[in-house]
Amino acid sequence: MILIITHKEDFTADYVIEKLNKKGIEYFRLNCEDIDKYNYQFRNSNSFNFIINNIRSFDSVWFRRSKLPDIQTNNEAEKLFLLSDYESLFDNIYYLIDSKKWLSHPRYVYAAENKILQLNTAKSIGFKIPDTLISNNKLEFKTFASANNNSIIIKPIRQGRIKEKNGFKSIFTNKVGLDKIQRVENFDLTPCIFQEYIEKEYEIRVTVVDKKVFSAKVDSQINEETKVDWRKKKIPFEKYLLPPAIVKKCITITESLNLSFGAIDLIKTIDGEYVFLEINPNGQWAWLEMEADLKISDEIINYLTTVK
Repeated sequence: MILIITHKEDFTADYVIEKLNKKGIEYFRLNCEDIDKYNYQFRNSNSFNFIINNIRSFDSVWFRRSKLPDIQTNNEAEKLFLLSDYESLFDNIYYLIDSKKWLSHPRYVYAAENKILQLNTAKSIGFKIPDTLISNNKLEFKTFASANNNSIIIKPIRQGRIKEKNGFKSIFTNKVGLDKIQRVENFDLTPCIFQEYIEKEYEIRVTVVDKKVFSAKVDSQINEETKVDWRKKKIPFEKYLLPPAIVKKCITITESLNLSFGAIDLIKTIDGEYVFLEINPNGQWAWLEMEADLKISDEIINYLTTVK
C-alpha cells in the first residue's frame, strides 16, 4: 500500500490518485490538516511505529505537501503551542513510518530547499551556474553588479510566496534597475540572491523521478513579460530532448541531494550552454505532463509500486 502525505488542495495528488483508482492500486491519503479525523497512534510495544486507521506499514510513501490543522482559538499563545506540537507530531510520523521507500523523505526535501546548497552542489558536479552573490555588504553588491555590467537579477533566497489575507502572492525573479544599483545605500540588503542576468534562447524544466528524466522547454523570450521569469504569464511548454551529459548531471544532482524526485530549472543560453538555476525538491509537474505529453505520473506510480 502507498501512503500519500498531502493536503486537501493538492491537485497534483488528485491527478495521480485518479490513476491509482483506475489501476486498482491501494493507497491511503493522509490530508495533514485533518490529522485529528484519523485514528493514529504510537505504541512502545510496537517500537513506536506509526499506525493510522489500523494500517501498520506501507510499501512506499509519497511525500507531496503538508499543512497544519486550523486551530480554532482566540488565544494566540495557545494556538502557537498547539501548532508547534502538531509540527512535532508530523516530524515523528515521518521518521517512524514503517516504509523504506520514499518519494522523497521530508528530511531531504527540506534540506534540499536550501538554494545555496543547491548551487554549490550543482557547481561541484560540473553544472555551469550563474555568477551569484548573497550578501548585505553594499560595496560588495556594487562590485558584483559592476562585474556583471550592471545586468543582474534578484530572487528570494528560499521561496517566492507571501501569505496574504485571501491566499498567496508570488514573488518572481526580476532584474535590478540601474537606478537601484546606483542608490543601493538607500536600501536594506535583506537575505536574497543576486545573480548575473543571462541572455536565454529558452528555458527548460527537467523533472527527475528516480533515474528517469523528463524535460520540456518554454520559449520565454517571445513575450516581454516572461523574458526574465516565465512564470509571469502562461505560455506553453513542449517536449525537449536534453543532451546525455546534461541528463546525467540532472540525475546526479538529484541523487547528491538524497532525493528520488526533483524539478530542475535550466537555461539554454544563446551560445548553446546549459546553465543550472535551481532544483525544487517537490515541484509541480502535472501541467507539463498534459502540455508536453510527458509520462511523469506513470513513472511516479511505477516507482511507488515497484518493490526492490
